Amino acid sequence: MADDTRPAGRTGRGTRPQEGADSRSAGGWRARMGEFGRAVRAVRPVDAVRREGRAAAQAARCVWQRPGRERDLVVQSLKAAAAAVLAWLVGGVWMGDPLALMAPWVALVLVQATVYSSLLQGARQFGAICIGTVLASAAQAVTGNTTGALALSVPVLMLLANWPRFGDQGIYAATTALFTLTAGSVSTSSVGHRVGQAAIGAVIGVAVNAFVLPPIHLRNVRENLAALARDSGDVLRSVAGDLREGEWDAQTAAGWLNASVQLDHRLDALRSARRWSQESLRLTHGPLRALHRVSHVPLPPPDEDERLSRVTGHVTALTRALAVAVDDNRTSAPPEDPALRSYADLLDLIGDACRMEADRLLDGDVDPRRHGEMDRKMAELRQQLREGLREQAGQGAAHTAVLGTLLLQAENLWAETVPDPGDQ
Repeated sequence: MADDTRPAGRTGRGTRPQEGADSRSAGGWRARMGEFGRAVRAVRPVDAVRREGRAAAQAARCVWQRPGRERDLVVQSLKAAAAAVLAWLVGGVWMGDPLALMAPWVALVLVQATVYSSLLQGARQFGAICIGTVLASAAQAVTGNTTGALALSVPVLMLLANWPRFGDQGIYAATTALFTLTAGSVSTSSVGHRVGQAAIGAVIGVAVNAFVLPPIHLRNVRENLAALARDSGDVLRSVAGDLREGEWDAQTAAGWLNASVQLDHRLDALRSARRWSQESLRLTHGPLRALHRVSHVPLPPPDEDERLSRVTGHVTALTRALAVAVDDNRTSAPPEDPALRSYADLLDLIGDACRMEADRLLDGDVDPRRHGEMDRKMAELRQQLREGLREQAGQGAAHTAVLGTLLLQAENLWAETVPDPGDQ
């Protein structure tokens, strides 16, 4: 009984009083976390503004210092603004047309990234504007009031906007109908004015884009090719550094795989740049290229894209093989340290070759460079690894299979990074 009736002050001294302390500390912790969260939320907009400000400043420096994507965007933006002002001067000031809004509007949106796309989008947009204007006027004549005309024409035009022939210009049919019906005057003359102003804007927009520094995107291909080679070399050198230190695991291998996935994104950017460059050369022969002062440095051929695509594929296969080697659920095993160190030296050598390829591409050289000293070192490392492969063959198939796979991928990488001129 004595044990059952012990005073709470002696034996229960860790129960209720402690719970109260815990609740107070928990409440204080929640309060502090709430204050921290409010502080973070208060700082986030400021940090975002600072980041955007730094990015804008960096872009401004790039525009001022060297040709590049930032300067191209500035030129295109100023050309679009100039086309809109010129269209307004022609349609609104010189011709005195009260419906001159259509001219600067069309001119503004038709200064596209290439002359070919300006012509294509101009034809699509002009067709959409004509259809929207005519259908809205017909709906007004049938219904006799603006609301009925909107209800009759806009649904049809929105469905028509999804027609693939219009591309992304189909929406202008519906917006033109809205302008036509809400302007207050729908007549044969007003329809003619709108269509005529749209034609003026289209002609001015296309002409400004074609004859004022016509956009020719050749530099983007070269820069993306060089970046792909450089990034591939960075991944290989990173892998080599981790292998040389000897402290790598599944998490490290996952990081290598993620880095190789980024190479696929870079490859997509290269393919997009190649498409833009090919399109920008359409309809820009002779005098137009002289207006843009296109560099005479030859553009790397499409074969270079395929070659570096194979390089990224081999990098991905190599990192995947290393990830499998440290997977506890697989029977394979990583090679021993001496072989790993030799392999790390080999990857460093290939990474240096990738960086040299990046420099070559930026300089405008057409043929891949061969370096006798690198060839000699490659042969030595390859021989060391083959000897290591024979040594590990006696230790079991697990080590041998991984080292053989890694050596094969390295040789594939070397053959693609610095191809033999006889194979070109």
